[in-house]
Amino acid sequence: MKNNITLITGGDRGIGRATAINLAHKGHKVCIGYHTRQDCAQEVLDIIRHSGGTAIAVQADISQEEHIVSLFQQIDKELGPISGLVNNAGIIMPQASIEQLDAQRLARLFATNVSGSFLCAREAVKRMAFRHGGQGGAIVNVSSAASRLGSPHEYVDYAASKGAIDTMTIGLSLEVAGEGIRVNAVRPGFIYTDMHADGGEAARVDRVKDSLPMKRGGQPEEVAQAIAWLLSDEASYVTGSFIDLAGGK
Repeated sequence: MKNNITLITGGDRGIGRATAINLAHKGHKVCIGYHTRQDCAQEVLDIIRHSGGTAIAVQADISQEEHIVSLFQQIDKELGPISGLVNNAGIIMPQASIEQLDAQRLARLFATNVSGSFLCAREAVKRMAFRHGGQGGAIVNVSSAASRLGSPHEYVDYAASKGAIDTMTIGLSLEVAGEGIRVNAVRPGFIYTDMHADGGEAARVDRVKDSLPMKRGGQPEEVAQAIAWLLSDEASYVTGSFIDLAGGK
């Protein structure tokens, strides 16, 4: 049986939590990366371990390069060489128009959503690439439908950060395809997660759901299933691709 060792950043809640549990049930040894919510990470650990899975939780602020390096070193030590990365961790700031943005907000958001994903991918490639003695692997970036829709009057900066992730997905997939590494992305839309509360509107999905072709919001588990497929051997000829999960929007 293939030894899948997968890191899910932001694995303590929402899409990351659902993905960690899904992958563990499929036999992956998972690392739950989390920033501050140790109690939430522990809850995910307990669920996985009680069902017979293998998991660890590691605290890391992915806006900080040294935290990322330490995170991967701990995975090396406790689980072994990584085979999968889910770049899921990200932040959203309170809804704002362009006139309300400032440099401090932009720097914080891009440091986490963009730089953090790039640096996690760097560390993963160092371990997965054939040229480094790796066995290949798969990276799934969690982008957003916002990268296509722009999120005017609410999250233009967040949408732009996810646009960067889309470009990264395309470029990196071409860069490492010959090294046995596949790079794909999912673009969730209106999913019931706690992130909307971070933006100041916890009930945002309920507000917009009737405008969606499917007339409902999505569940984190629906996104997790797409991520799990992209990581699996069933998607062995898929790279540089996107799965949109936005109810038809």
